[in-house]
Amino acid sequence: MPNNIIYIKKNSGELEPFYFQKLRDSLLKSGASLQTVNKVLKSIKPKLYNGITAREIYRNAFSLLKGYNKLHASKFSLKKAIFDLGPTGYPFERLVGALLKQKGFKTRVGVILSGKCITHEIDVLAEKNNYTYAIECKFHLKPNYTNNVKIPLYINSRFLDIQKQWNKKDKKTSILKQGWIVTNTRFTEDAINYAKCAGLILLSWDYPKNNGIKDNVDKYGLYPVTVLTSLTKREKKLLIENDIILTKELLKSSTVLNKLGFSDSKIRKILLETQNLCSLN
Repeated sequence: MPNNIIYIKKNSGELEPFYFQKLRDSLLKSGASLQTVNKVLKSIKPKLYNGITAREIYRNAFSLLKGYNKLHASKFSLKKAIFDLGPTGYPFERLVGALLKQKGFKTRVGVILSGKCITHEIDVLAEKNNYTYAIECKFHLKPNYTNNVKIPLYINSRFLDIQKQWNKKDKKTSILKQGWIVTNTRFTEDAINYAKCAGLILLSWDYPKNNGIKDNVDKYGLYPVTVLTSLTKREKKLLIENDIILTKELLKSSTVLNKLGFSDSKIRKILLETQNLCSLN
């Protein structure tokens, strides 16, 4: 291995080169200034060694950025925060439904529909301009999980079964137009190519380019409560269990913090961070 290159260990155990530019870009996208980003990178560089994990680098970067600006640290932690919505996929479905509402869709989460052959549970049903879309959400707990071509093959067969039944109804109020697949990880190239050919819409963390989940969450300010640095892991879980998924929901239903036994000083701290984060958009 060249002496001037640091190799990080992937979850698979394989080593790959670490690129400072990739970390720099992620830090800049959080809204941090170039000066702050350079300070973070300067502090991280001496801590790097061959075999260090990407998770350890992220933890160091997050901790350093948090010391400069908690709001930027919150935005920087978005990817991890979405994974922290688990272990069930329901909070992620709520997030997807909220994103679609921002785009002008009427949405319902967890809908049972009859197909020509069998019944199906649809994660999110979205309607706009007399067209309806059936959306399947694939939430994964492991960031290295990649959705292969079997996923769109399976989802497309379900969609076609529902579409045949839906569009033959005499009193239908809209046309079931298209199937979507949304994931918090990534798709393989074969999965993307099949979806394009079959007419499915795919949405992942960074796909389509400049219009993935991250871009949409930042655009509409639909941050999950799991980004908040003022909350512990247990407190985040408690809010999710009480159906508070998004920071905007927390602002509208802030009395839930009193009901859950948070102290007045803690509530002020949480709401200040939440208001500041939501005001960025």
